[in-house]
Amino acid sequence: MTTYAKEGQIPSIPTDTTIYYPDADGKPMAVSDLHRRILTRTLQALDAHFEQQPEVYVSGDILMYYVEGDPRKSVSPDVQVSFGLGKKLCQTYLVWEEGKPPDFAMEFSSKSTYDRDLGHKMRLYASLGIQDYFLYDAEGLYLPSPLMGFTLVDGVYAPLSGDRDGGLHSAMLGLDFHVGDAGLGLYDPVAGTWLQTLLNQPLHGQNRKPNAQIPPKPALLSQKHGQNRKPPHDNRKRHALRQQRRKPHNSENN
Repeated sequence: MTTYAKEGQIPSIPTDTTIYYPDADGKPMAVSDLHRRILTRTLQALDAHFEQQPEVYVSGDILMYYVEGDPRKSVSPDVQVSFGLGKKLCQTYLVWEEGKPPDFAMEFSSKSTYDRDLGHKMRLYASLGIQDYFLYDAEGLYLPSPLMGFTLVDGVYAPLSGDRDGGLHSAMLGLDFHVGDAGLGLYDPVAGTWLQTLLNQPLHGQNRKPNAQIPPKPALLSQKHGQNRKPPHDNRKRHALRQQRRKPHNSENN
């Protein structure tokens, strides 16, 4: 039988003070099959595009923690690209360990996320210093425009204007983003080609950018948005649907 001379000398088991940052938050990767396909193929296209640039890190839908010591402070961009980090496989993105936030973030907005994408996340990404922030509304019902792009100017996001072909240029990625009848497409203005997936399937049904005088209508492969895509609504019907489905923005705490 073990006895102790003084009650205060009873040994204790050392505790682990390491803070745990979970790699999952219990939420689904995407809100629908449509969004999952867009996310998967966009990440594939970016991976393939930056494959020969070893300093570029491309990821999506992983938890990014931005306050050391507080695992409650996390966010999960649908797409994120960081320059200078190198190729790696991460379970989480700890901003203080990587030494920087992503340079580019993108969200695929839906009925349940658009208000947060335009509100809380936009403010958060700006405060973190993420240079380019893009949003895409595949259904064309929730954002003011199906494709929106912003770049950081003096700590505040300034909206990007479309080029003469209707595309939005991300200076950080060096790529143009387009929306056409078949959905989202990414174009490399230096190479003069549409980005391809890892399966060597072009995101567009064409390999060069249309004549500048003709607004491009990117033709994605059927796998991107399913076999058939509903025809666009006329302006009045689209506006009515937006008004019916949208709700007032609520302020969010970090």
